[in-house]
Order: sequence, then structure tokens, then C-alpha cells
Amino acid sequence: MANWSWTSAAIGAAAATATAAILTSKPRDPTFHLISISLTSLKLNLPLLDAELTLTVHVTNPNAAPIHYSATELSIYYAGSLLGSAGVQAGSQRPRSCQLLHLPARLSGLQLAHHAARFLADVARREMVLDAAVEIEGAAKVLWWDHRFRVHVESHVTVDPVFLDVIDQENSSAMEVFVT
Repeated sequence: MANWSWTSAAIGAAAATATAAILTSKPRDPTFHLISISLTSLKLNLPLLDAELTLTVHVTNPNAAPIHYSATELSIYYAGSLLGSAGVQAGSQRPRSCQLLHLPARLSGLQLAHHAARFLADVARREMVLDAAVEIEGAAKVLWWDHRFRVHVESHVTVDPVFLDVIDQENSSAMEVFVT
């Protein structure tokens, strides 16, 4: 007959409950917030100029698991047209943490020229509306398993086109977790 103790049973039950809670807890969507836009250079692309910028984005991982994500491109739109893109390098983020990402971006002067009248009106009002979208794929490590995920992020940002100040923004994200 085996020795049985309440202490061993309680420890076993607690470990099983903790493991089940970790494996079945619903992941929360990360948050993204554009902090600043900095002009890094203007590139002559005759007869126009392309703008190179750095976007500083604050990212929060609210989950209890670290994440690793692959490189991707953030698409930037103006008046419904693709204006440019920003590169997102592959990386990782600790659980329940925040970090700043500095994304190099390039905006097409040709695409902006297609909306010249609207752009000049926006400059006069000192208010320009940009939209952005990105799909980020990666994996979150929970115990011994990697859980693949995809996050779709959309941003609606109002900026001052003269000083490149962020005036207002609305960001939304939706995460999909793949169980394999």
C-alpha cells in the first residue's frame, strides 16, 4: 500500500490547476501607440522628393508569455492610396512589458503628388490624416510549446504635416492564435 498525504495531493492539485490556467488562458491583444514621427532625409526622385522618416511606436505585450515575431512591412495610406511603408524587423518582447520600436519609413513623393490639392489643403489646416495597416506573425512560448499567432493592426492617425506632430490616433488590433 502506497503512502498518501494531503500535502502531496494539495501540491499536485495546485500544479495541475496552474498548468491548466496557463494553457487555457485567453491571450490579450497587444497595444500599439505612435509616439513620434521624425524626418530623417529627403531623397531626390526627379521630379519629386521622397521622404524618409523614423516612426517611434510604443508596443505593450500584456500577456504572461514572451513573444517572438518575424519581420514585416507596415503599409501607410493617404486618401486611400498607398503612400509608403515602414519596415518592422524581426524581434521579441518579454511578458507583460513595453518597448519602443523605431521603424524606418519611406513615403513616395509621386503618390503624394497625385493628391496635391488635398495635401496643400491639409498643410494649410496643419492636419493630415494617415492610415496604416500591418500583419505581425510570431510565436508565444507557453511552457514547452510555441503557440503561433497573427496580429492585424490598423491605425488612423492625424498628424501636423508641418512639424510632424501626432495630433490624434485610433489604433485597433485583433489577434488570432493557432492551436497546433
